[in-house]
Amino acid sequence: MLRRMLAATFCAALAVTTLPPAASAQVQAQAPAPNAAQPGAGTTLNVYNWSDYIDPYAVSRFQQETGIRIRYDVYDSLETLEGKLSAGRSGYDIIVPTSEPTFARLVRAGALLPLDRARIPNWTNQDPALLQRVASSDPGNRFGAIYLYGTVGLGIRVDRVRAALPDVPLDSLDVLMQPENARRLARCGIAVMDSAIDVLPSVLRWRGRDPNSTDAADLRAAEEALLAIRPHVRAIIASGNIMDALATGEYCVALTYSGDVIQAQARAREAARGVEIGYIQPKEGAQLWFDMLAIPADAPNPEAAQAFINFVLRPDVMAGITNHVRYPNAIPTATPLVNEAVRNDPNVYPTPEMLGRTFVATQLSAQAERARSRSWNRFRAGR
Repeated sequence: MLRRMLAATFCAALAVTTLPPAASAQVQAQAPAPNAAQPGAGTTLNVYNWSDYIDPYAVSRFQQETGIRIRYDVYDSLETLEGKLSAGRSGYDIIVPTSEPTFARLVRAGALLPLDRARIPNWTNQDPALLQRVASSDPGNRFGAIYLYGTVGLGIRVDRVRAALPDVPLDSLDVLMQPENARRLARCGIAVMDSAIDVLPSVLRWRGRDPNSTDAADLRAAEEALLAIRPHVRAIIASGNIMDALATGEYCVALTYSGDVIQAQARAREAARGVEIGYIQPKEGAQLWFDMLAIPADAPNPEAAQAFINFVLRPDVMAGITNHVRYPNAIPTATPLVNEAVRNDPNVYPTPEMLGRTFVATQLSAQAERARSRSWNRFRAGR
């Protein structure tokens, strides 16, 4: 979920923290001399995470504290992650799948190792309310710990949207989903992320329907709403390609992940060209998603993986990750350690009222998934 930037960016950041350079997209980081007192000391922990989705200092710090060497690979799509795992014997100890659909599918397939909470005492640092929200993908929270989370909404170039829609409130998917609004915004560029599981439930909620409905009439209503704006949509693309384009002005409206918009805001500020990027968490209710720390069932070093999860769930470590990538975490005691500008931004940390209006995607039957895919393909094709 770019969370989803180029692997080269991450590798460059790691180099600044004195980790040695890596070949291609893989980061090989040399640990200090093994510490026999630490579990797994002297072993190699194989991590597979989204690109640019961790504080590089956390990687080096874990190695220094435990003597466990980290081999760190990155991916830019859930399809890449699932493809790697479906082949079997991936060699990874830690993966970071999104709760729906990938993490839930891996849970159902028996592809993950149940977490041993006795080895993860920091498990209790997680917000029970957020764990309950993700339990629809992982009943009993047996197979994953929450890494980071976010919402789905609209990223906008505020000046251009205001110029095109001077009287439209900027608090709803109406900004994009009303065909007349989309027509007026077409000139400055509209993008929709290529993700049926994120877009269709959001549109269903906007239409006042159950976002997880499998009813054919509800799905048809969402499809018709999307087809009504399709002539005005410039691009349906991977979310990772939206961030820079939003910051540079290629698009003035993008339906995407909150973190991508927040990172676009940061890039626009760094460029100092007077570009203001805003985020609309729809008042109708935004989809809430979670990225999960999980261990493949055939992980070669599960004890080291448990130690890594326990390390990441420390408030100081998680605060550093949030400060670096600007996605919220699920550790309440980490919040005071997060930079003030980040923790006080409701687009990063939704208020309790905003969280109360969110929904989570739930598992669908294979038949319902096929129907949704067909609907999405018709939207992409524009017919």
